[in-house]
Amino acid sequence: MAHADTAIDDTIFHLEDDHGHAESGSSTMLGFWIYLMSDCLIFAMLFAVYGVLGGNYAAGPAPKDLFDLPLVALNTTMLLLSSITYGFAMLEMAKGRVGSMQIWLVVTGLFGLAFLGIELYEFAHFIHEGATPQRSGFLSSFFALVGTHGLHVTFGLVWLVVLMVQVSRHGLIAANQRRLMCLSMFWHFLDVIWIGVFTFVYLMGMLR
Repeated sequence: MAHADTAIDDTIFHLEDDHGHAESGSSTMLGFWIYLMSDCLIFAMLFAVYGVLGGNYAAGPAPKDLFDLPLVALNTTMLLLSSITYGFAMLEMAKGRVGSMQIWLVVTGLFGLAFLGIELYEFAHFIHEGATPQRSGFLSSFFALVGTHGLHVTFGLVWLVVLMVQVSRHGLIAANQRRLMCLSMFWHFLDVIWIGVFTFVYLMGMLR
């Protein structure tokens, strides 16, 4: 009888322990950090490829012939501002203010859309000038690196809209707060990568 009671107590203990583990979301955050590290490796390879091929113009246009630094600076400003507004959204989330948090998320999305719009305009301009990805090693590696970052921003915007719908339906439950934190990490990660792109591709490209 005593043995049976002990077994029941152990079962209760493990059930409560597992429930607490799931609520904390620590495994989700750890998994997301691992994902970000793997994504970081992908960008490291793309940066390395650009470092090797970025000087191969194949008698085609060079960075000085194509890049418009004021436009790129404006694009960079859009992305950095989106990161700041996302930070404001996180502060509102911490205070439990759903409405104002959603407004800041909308502003973040608009800045992200502006960034993508400028980037697509730049790509269209390059292609119009005959600077297509197959034109040279420089352009192939440029479109691969900058385009991959643009795809990440697009994915982040879709994720942002999905989360806004989730919050409007279910409020700031623990799961939604955890998802918003993951997107916050992802968004700031894209900022860091873009600063690398701006410095390594655009600024150093103009000095060549």
